[in-house]
Amino acid sequence: MSTTARKPWLLLPLAVLAAVFLAWFRDERMALVVFALPCLLATIGVALRRRTAGFWAGVLALVWFSHGVMVAWTRADERGYALAEIALALWIVLASSIPGLRARFAARRAG
Repeated sequence: MSTTARKPWLLLPLAVLAAVFLAWFRDERMALVVFALPCLLATIGVALRRRTAGFWAGVLALVWFSHGVMVAWTRADERGYALAEIALALWIVLASSIPGLRARFAARRAG
């Protein structure tokens, strides 16, 4: 799968997750820097077709997933945001992993 073909599948959840973080942490500036800024930078990197942007988006998504699980278990009033974070993080991990999985299994079929 080419970079152009997978770009919307990675751009969409990154942009939506950035919007979730902006709504969730609208009153907390430091939390915006820690959560929303890396998400926005990953979105920009993917949009600009940076070679490693998808990889770093996947790595960051693992952190976002862990944070979402922790918040969903501990803070009932923020559970909706946390569940959205979990779902979007899983989507990002899957979307960023597809090119590598395709390359791995295509090599196996050819050999």
